[in-house]
Amino acid sequence: MTSILEAEARAVREIPVTDAYADAIDIIIEHVHRRGGKLVTSGMGKAGQIAMNIATTFCSTGTPAVFLHPAEAQHGDLGIVRPDDAMLLLSNSGKTREILELVELTDRLNPGVPKIVITGDGSSRLAAAADVALLTAGAPEVCPLGLTPTTSTTMMTVMGDVLVVGVMSAIGFTAADYALRHHGGYLGHKSTQAARSGANIDH
Repeated sequence: MTSILEAEARAVREIPVTDAYADAIDIIIEHVHRRGGKLVTSGMGKAGQIAMNIATTFCSTGTPAVFLHPAEAQHGDLGIVRPDDAMLLLSNSGKTREILELVELTDRLNPGVPKIVITGDGSSRLAAAADVALLTAGAPEVCPLGLTPTTSTTMMTVMGDVLVVGVMSAIGFTAADYALRHHGGYLGHKSTQAARSGANIDH
């Protein structure tokens, strides 16, 4: 168990820290917060689950976002993408057929929509199609078969968190703003109390 934790922690520490993160945040700010668009996230399989989680986290922190299933996009759901939107696409291999097809379909419908990509392969077709590519460094999966998305999805989650927190800081998102979007449960109570006292939210 310790070796698995150490392997995943090492993979996170080795994620390349580049100016691409600032570029990605600038795209989200420009398209969502200045132009009034939204962030459309997408991924297939396990990466899709991470993309969905990133979208919901953005929503709760003041940045409108939706998850678009890449297969359903081919059956009409692509219509959710509008000219002022931005996309965040996840694929560890950078070769996921459904995501590559989503890029082509989006370019045909709204060619100006910028694409932020999280991938483990900077030389992949998906990375080449991106306006901004964020690389995981491609650490091996801790799955004993080397196949099940484990380490890669951990890194994608962390990288999504970096984007969320960066955008929160850029827009000056406060505890009061959080409380307006998260009324129920423990976090709703805590954010409301923090908003009333003017304090920061302490998790």
